[in-house]
Amino acid sequence: MGAVVGIVAAVVALVGLLAALGHVGYLAMLNSAAKQRGAAGQPITDYVSSRWKVAGGAAGIAALGLLLTTGSGVGTDILGMLLGAGGGLVGYQALNSTRARYRSQP
Repeated sequence: MGAVVGIVAAVVALVGLLAALGHVGYLAMLNSAAKQRGAAGQPITDYVSSRWKVAGGAAGIAALGLLLTTGSGVGTDILGMLLGAGGGLVGYQALNSTRARYRSQP
């Protein structure tokens, strides 16, 4: 039973970490594109600078959750799963809000 909980917790935490890292990657891509535009991209660069703490915090919490699922027991597996899922959820919601703000129109 404990092994199954550990595997499920690790998968959930890993998915959460990937979602949080998706937000970090999107901010990095957006910042790079804004810097190439020079002064015209300054508002976007300022926005990205304000969002790094959220992205880094979500990724850090999700990474901590994944580290907690390394087999110390069922209690730490569940805590790790909750932290990983929470960090991933925050990262995913922040990614969606950033994408909605800077969505390009065809």
